[in-house]
Amino acid sequence: MLGGMSRSPAVRPPGGPILQDAVTDAIRTAFFEELAEVGYGRLSLEAVARRAGSGKAAIYRRWPSKEAMTIDLITQVSIAATDTPDTGTLRGDVLAFLTAVDAALRHPLVSRILPDLFAAGVHHPNIAASLGDRVGGARREKAVNVLRRAVERGELAPGTDFELGLDLLAGPLYWSTTIRQAPADPARLERLADKVVAALAA
Repeated sequence: MLGGMSRSPAVRPPGGPILQDAVTDAIRTAFFEELAEVGYGRLSLEAVARRAGSGKAAIYRRWPSKEAMTIDLITQVSIAATDTPDTGTLRGDVLAFLTAVDAALRHPLVSRILPDLFAAGVHHPNIAASLGDRVGGARREKAVNVLRRAVERGELAPGTDFELGLDLLAGPLYWSTTIRQAPADPARLERLADKVVAALAA
């Protein structure tokens, strides 16, 4: 199971039975493994069901289509990976954010899935739009909490440009970890946190 992904509570579709946690978890794990192995274009619900040791009907009781399943599961994992705990300082919050996102981007499955999803978005605009709205919006709102808390503490000016601040928080990290594929290095994250805080306060 992907890091940051918690077990789902039992759910009951309207008029239907409670869906079992263990089956949902198995399907979720199988989905990400299959997506990383074959990509979205070749992904089939039959293959996910076989890998999960369940029937295809079990998937359809949870998601109406491959597209809906992809959007829902990617959203769950992506949002969980950007939690922003209050450490008490702007630098602490920035470092915690960078550390969590860096770890998520380095997950063996995530590092294989992200490039494919970007490519899939060109041919499946509904996926790109939905993930942009659901994941992008939720992740940015969580990241804004880092900046909002700093303003409330007096560490940043009330007129701080939050949009630019969000770019500073995410952009350099994504470039170095995903595009440049820099090796994992806590010291690099420490230096990056210092630079981000300095840029935010400038």
